[in-house]
Amino acid sequence: MNGDDVERWFGEYLAAFEACGRGERETDSLLAYYGVPLLVTTDAGFLALTSGDAVVGAVRQQIDGMRDAAYDHTATLDAEVTVLNAASALYRATFSRRRGDGSEVSRLTASYLVTDGREGRRISVLAAHSA
Repeated sequence: MNGDDVERWFGEYLAAFEACGRGERETDSLLAYYGVPLLVTTDAGFLALTSGDAVVGAVRQQIDGMRDAAYDHTATLDAEVTVLNAASALYRATFSRRRGDGSEVSRLTASYLVTDGREGRRISVLAAHSA
């Protein structure tokens, strides 16, 4: 795995996520970027999403909230890639989700374990950082 490739791939994922947030794509299209199972950890707890339907359901909650908030795009405030080995890397970033007028919807810092397996690159772990 190469850090520049991971950054490019994550940029493609972020563009797809943004399109979902604006209602231009369906949420299930993000299964091209999420692994199944997907492990998610937040202050609210830990989830092991073991089916595509469970992954889409969890992501759909975020997407619905973004659409309700008139979301337009995400600004990446900082990002760092750490290659762990030939099959995985950590992508850590702080994101600002914004409306079309530039006002902030929300801010999130998260770490993603990006893995390269049989189906290609996928996010296998999503860890939201405490505020």
